[in-house]
Amino acid sequence: MRQIAYYHIVDIVTFKKKLLRWSTNFQQSISLVGSTESNHGLHLKYDMLVAVEALTELSVSENGFDSLKSYHDSLKDWIFGYLSYDLKNETEVLSSKNFDGLGFPQLYFFQPKWVFKIIGNDITIYFPESVERKEMQWLFKEINLTSTEVLSSNTIQVEKRTSKDEYRQAFQKLQHHISRGDIYEINYCQEFFAEQVELNPIAVFENLFSITQSPFSAYFQLNEHHLMCASPERFIKKEHHKIISQPIKGTRARGATKQIDDKLKKELLECRKEQSENVMIVDLVRNDLSKTAQPSSVRVEELFGVYSFLQVHQMISTVSSSLKDDIHWVDAIKSAFPMGSMTGAPKIMAMKLIEQHEAFKRSLYSGSVGYVTPHADFDFNVVIRSILYNSDKKYVSYSVGSAITSKATFENEYQECELKGKAMLEVLNA
Repeated sequence: MRQIAYYHIVDIVTFKKKLLRWSTNFQQSISLVGSTESNHGLHLKYDMLVAVEALTELSVSENGFDSLKSYHDSLKDWIFGYLSYDLKNETEVLSSKNFDGLGFPQLYFFQPKWVFKIIGNDITIYFPESVERKEMQWLFKEINLTSTEVLSSNTIQVEKRTSKDEYRQAFQKLQHHISRGDIYEINYCQEFFAEQVELNPIAVFENLFSITQSPFSAYFQLNEHHLMCASPERFIKKEHHKIISQPIKGTRARGATKQIDDKLKKELLECRKEQSENVMIVDLVRNDLSKTAQPSSVRVEELFGVYSFLQVHQMISTVSSSLKDDIHWVDAIKSAFPMGSMTGAPKIMAMKLIEQHEAFKRSLYSGSVGYVTPHADFDFNVVIRSILYNSDKKYVSYSVGSAITSKATFENEYQECELKGKAMLEVLNA
């Protein structure tokens, strides 16, 4: 059981900056940043959710889903953490043998001592019963003493793991698989990286969030491992018995003027190719959710919704279901993992071809970061538009991808990857 404290903060903007900086003093911390003001049907329940200081931890490289079940069942408390893409190897007979420069654990969760939930100017803090109120006073003193001065980060020259010619060759091979009927759609990704890098991770995240304002952004650190995430996409959410998934397929840049911007948005909404890609993944998600859903409860709440972010317009659809009473919450995640928007259809063959044709191990990219409440509600994003960093190895990486279908063209897909990587490249060269 936890105690709960409530506070109203007048200057909430400054407090959130201080809280984010203060959280980096701990070896384990996570800050999930969204905005209820720009909810737009994205079912967000907080502006910011911060967890720090591990009471217990779960870090595994095998039997991840079963371990996660046991971990939360024994605690029945808040836990925060991530699922890496390579947990796919536990859902199907698959493997991951590509190059990995980051070395993130396959699955990691921790039970935090402090949980801060911010909505508007109101803060709710969840903390152990053993904590005395004077420790709370110390906590606020430490946060308020935290500096918010502008931090700098070094300019970094990134390299491509896959050259443009190599991308073209892989693109052609994957379209050949599509023409043979092996797959209908596949999310093919490429890595950009730099070595021997001294990075200020929190400065990078602050810059990344400032130019994206993405609703499923996250800053996560586990010792030498850092995630700076500006994701616009939810993977899966559970609220009571309701499950929600919101896959993204379809991207356009923002226009320089309102007239151009509106034209690009309309173009995205009416594009048959983007609609085709989106509906393929919606069908895949419907199938994934049906495995754990009550009969006839799976439905598409929104199809082809166009949502505008600072850098891009995105086509987002919303699929929901009602979870069966006898299904464990972890199985609801496992049955849908990894998310269809980052794999393809049919999912298993797409994942096999991804492993065969990509030149890197996705690690936490294409995985998911989020939280679970004491009552087993949860919310997890899709780790895209993200920078990953290992401070011991001094290795930094970001990856981007796009959906390849029979209607896709090499140049358009390559340009889409360039667009998606624009924000990460910009902050690494700030």
